[in-house]
Amino acid sequence: MLTLIKGGTLVDDTREFRGDVLIEREKIVKTAACIDAAVADRVIDASGLLVLPGGIDVHTHFNIDTGAAVSCDDFYSGTRAAACGGTTTIIDHMGFGPAGCNLHHQLEKYHRDARGQAVIDYSFHGVIQHVDEAILDELYSMVHMEGISSFKFYLTYQYHLHDGDILRLLERLKAVGALATVHAENDAVIAHNRRRFLAENKRAPIWHALSRPAACEAEAIARSLHLAQLAGNAPLYIVHLSNGVGMEYIKLAKARHQPVWVETCPQYLLLDIGHYQRQDALKYILSPPLRPRQELDSLWSGINDGSIDTLATDHCTFPYSLRLSRAADDFTRCPNGLPGVENRLALLFSEGVAKGRISASRFVALTSANPARLFGLWPNKGSLLPGSDADLVLFDPQRRQVIRHADLHDNVDYSPWEGFECHGWPVMTISRGEILWRDGIFCGKAGRGRFIHRKPFFSKHQGGGK
Repeated sequence: MLTLIKGGTLVDDTREFRGDVLIEREKIVKTAACIDAAVADRVIDASGLLVLPGGIDVHTHFNIDTGAAVSCDDFYSGTRAAACGGTTTIIDHMGFGPAGCNLHHQLEKYHRDARGQAVIDYSFHGVIQHVDEAILDELYSMVHMEGISSFKFYLTYQYHLHDGDILRLLERLKAVGALATVHAENDAVIAHNRRRFLAENKRAPIWHALSRPAACEAEAIARSLHLAQLAGNAPLYIVHLSNGVGMEYIKLAKARHQPVWVETCPQYLLLDIGHYQRQDALKYILSPPLRPRQELDSLWSGINDGSIDTLATDHCTFPYSLRLSRAADDFTRCPNGLPGVENRLALLFSEGVAKGRISASRFVALTSANPARLFGLWPNKGSLLPGSDADLVLFDPQRRQVIRHADLHDNVDYSPWEGFECHGWPVMTISRGEILWRDGIFCGKAGRGRFIHRKPFFSKHQGGGK
């Protein structure tokens, strides 16, 4: 079957131009200024719309078990929400497993969780809970046999790593062709502040943010960068950046040609620390926390000048009702995370492209092309090139839409974006040639999403996918 998308403005990470896209089964076979409609079995009119590569969200947490709670979005509801927002691929961060488990333990669990459930294509980041010779030796098979070419380690939480183990890990990840991703917050600072605040009966949500100040994140970023340099310039990816000082450290590393990349999330661009003074402040507990307004301005500067490479969501949903029942009188008992996988594209387009902060091509780079290149998906994903998967989003740049949780497709009971008016909205999502979302109606099916065996990471292959 041949499908023709006709009359739209095609946008990739380098240019935008009026043209048509011809799809045969699951692949793009041709783009051109004008393709005769007579060749197609189905024609989709894209007049007045942007035709973009499908979004790629490389930071979600579906079905994550924190030990105290399990997130309420599984791989069906989470990927359904993603599809309805124009995202056609996700890479989920695996949660911690039992103490001492090997790397394949969590991979097997996550395969069971996603199989038969995911609506869109997906992969996973490995998770490092401890470092020993067995774990280091296991990395090769995870990358080259299982297709897991990125791994996350933490500088806080239960299984945070110490510097010596991080150094060994980074050396081995570089050797086997994997990208290290790091949650960078100083655990000792957080523990000290939390003990002090609890002793002083400072338990309101604002103390969550004050227990994890920007300097706590910035220090951990700087330390990670130095360890990566000491590990032979091991490639490093900083997740969910939330502060300007940390970004300055990253700029310095990039200036000396260190292979480092950075993601941020819509919440760190649009929400600020004032939300912790609201009556519903528990809705906004996440780590790193929301920051003062000047930090948002610094991040927008990084979005604009290219210092920030990707926009993800860190989608991790725990109901407001659960937060209230557990943590009404103690911020330390509140499960962390915000919903957002459905609204990522609309929010960045509205606040970035529509307001003149970034171009439409820069928008595509942040939300699709750069993630594809960094995480072993290019050129099958993130591209409008012939031979790429027909993962596309048709986007109306003029439509104005107010976000209401009642209209969303996740399983949580609130949205942090309630009442935001977006200028620009995804009106159709196509995954491997199949329409999943059209004119406000979800058309996808559980289990149609495929696991993606990702390519190994080698720095020479990144930045251009060539």
